[in-house]
Amino acid sequence: MSIRKRTTGAVVASLVALGLALGTAPAGAAGAAAAPREAATADLPYSGSTGVGVHNAYEKTKYPYFADALDSGAAMLELDVWTNFFGSSWRVSHDNPFGNDSNCENATSPAQLRTKSRNQNLAGCLSDIRSWHDAHPGHRPVVLKLELKDGFAANLGRGPAELDALLSAKLGDALYRPGQLAAGHPDLDSAARAGAWPARSAMAGKFLVELIPGTVEEGNSADKLWTDREYAEYLRSLAAAGHLSQAAAFPAVHRAEAGDPRNRYADATLRPWFVVFDGDANAYASIDTSWYDSNHYLLIATDAQNVAPAIDGVHPTEAEARARVALMASRHASITSADWYPLPQVLSTVLPRG
Repeated sequence: MSIRKRTTGAVVASLVALGLALGTAPAGAAGAAAAPREAATADLPYSGSTGVGVHNAYEKTKYPYFADALDSGAAMLELDVWTNFFGSSWRVSHDNPFGNDSNCENATSPAQLRTKSRNQNLAGCLSDIRSWHDAHPGHRPVVLKLELKDGFAANLGRGPAELDALLSAKLGDALYRPGQLAAGHPDLDSAARAGAWPARSAMAGKFLVELIPGTVEEGNSADKLWTDREYAEYLRSLAAAGHLSQAAAFPAVHRAEAGDPRNRYADATLRPWFVVFDGDANAYASIDTSWYDSNHYLLIATDAQNVAPAIDGVHPTEAEARARVALMASRHASITSADWYPLPQVLSTVLPRG
């Protein structure tokens, strides 16, 4: 913002306005304008806002308990999940396929949060999320990003239907489901392009589950059915049977590329079941992303610290992090993701998108 040739009063007014937009206004200005600002963001459609996410929020080095991650104000929290035959459940860990290494504790009531043993599986994490939800009615909408490290394992009882059953059992009415977006439309794409996303205020108290293929799955040349396609096929089948309301998650097209990245799916009937896109922020910064915004698709931009000029991935200054969120909002990101867990005042930032 250029301030040349402006009066002192105009400069101050402009800086205060910018501070309010980013959540950093001086205390006196914030007290007078906080309510209108909150109302303005609440009135935005969910697809018309930009929030901030935390990569691998289940790691104990970031948050002692997953409840702390939920308390952070972040608009997105990520969990890594393993499904292979080395264990009997949906395991949560970064690089251990045999067991759980997480800050989840399987709290079955708000009173149990931060009181139990950690290193619980996905069911335990979801129990924590439900307990926190029950203690915070009307909380901000939160994307729960699940990276299925090695993909689904339907032959082991860990396929799309089983994941839906687990999500539904644990989170129930706290979920925002594909069927809710698609209501009155033939598919998710038609609904998104018609602007069917609810307002942020209507998404209060909701979790939206995003699924991406995992690093192990994508590196496995023998795996020909990745998470994104497998779940999209599942959504298509549910819709054909009139049971789309059962679906609990949204598959994401993973990795940024120019144009419509859904063209990678040879089966064109799968493409309308993708309205969430997830990839490297630096890659998105090099292509035209206005298409995602104009069609009301959700765009998850990861590793936002690497967009030039690069900033620290964990400990940037607050001003640097806020500027990066504003930059990615201008680049049409729905979620700007990094490891900025030490900055809750940044994580709670919500800006108009675009």
